[in-house]
Amino acid sequence: SLPAKLINGGIAGLIGVTCVFPIDLAKTRLQNQQNGQRMYSSMSDCLIKTIRSEGYFGMYRGAAVNLTLVTPEKAIKLAANDFFRHHLSKDGKKLTLLREMLAGCGAGTCQVIVTTPMEMLKIQLQDAGRIAAQKKLMAAQAQLSSSSAAGAAEPVVEKRTTATQITRELLRSKGIAGLYKGLGATLLRDVPFSIVYFPLFANLNKLGQKDPNVKAPFYVSFLSGCVAGSTAAVAVNPCDVIKTRLQSLQRGVNEDTYSGILDCTKKIWQKEGPTAFFKGAYCRALVIAPLFGIAQVVYFIGIAEFLLDMLPKHRA
Repeated sequence: SLPAKLINGGIAGLIGVTCVFPIDLAKTRLQNQQNGQRMYSSMSDCLIKTIRSEGYFGMYRGAAVNLTLVTPEKAIKLAANDFFRHHLSKDGKKLTLLREMLAGCGAGTCQVIVTTPMEMLKIQLQDAGRIAAQKKLMAAQAQLSSSSAAGAAEPVVEKRTTATQITRELLRSKGIAGLYKGLGATLLRDVPFSIVYFPLFANLNKLGQKDPNVKAPFYVSFLSGCVAGSTAAVAVNPCDVIKTRLQSLQRGVNEDTYSGILDCTKKIWQKEGPTAFFKGAYCRALVIAPLFGIAQVVYFIGIAEFLLDMLPKHRA
């Protein structure tokens, strides 16, 4: 049933995000740093420095936004894919690869309603620590190079903002469009991701089914979700880098600003080279693989069906 699908998608999203959020934070910070202003050399270096400067919970900056919005986002994505697959197979014929891709395309298009504002807010909170650390480093260098106390730079104190404050400011200054900054880049990432992910997962999962009418074992669904998720994540990573850069409202010292997708692509290519489009790809694969592996296990096991079945018994 649709309610069961929505509950399954929500539970899957909550569990997955909680497990992999620190890696996602490292991905955002690695993607946003530009040549000449590098604060982190790798994912592990980013996480270690984050813990040292911001504490353990610094790795979960922006998690509240994700945990709040990931339930509708995952619910829409998984339920929409099932919806389109169902309607594309109404003629009783087996879904062709093209139809599976069309179903994934529909799911990816539907999910951006929630994904874009969620990513927009999450990125501001995740990247705030990197910008603050960069400013502190610049201030420390200026202080060391100063020949007198009078020329010493004042210490930089990070002013922490919340998702609510960012939302209010965006709505006040730019209206609802402010929360959908980077919508085009989000579509460029999420639609191809779903086109690759859902058909690949469905076909990998079928390999573990002894009978077409019997669900595959949970470990097959988990591994299929991991492989399909990591493959799709790396494939669309260039679009994710562009989306992350476009949605960042604050920039570090001497970092470029961008007017749109083409301007962002051109500047990254010219100033940082083609390899810059795969910044954070390793982190993204590590985030997406378990996230979708967990999501598919929860979704296919059907926790919601069990809970919904228990309600009448409990009332009785």
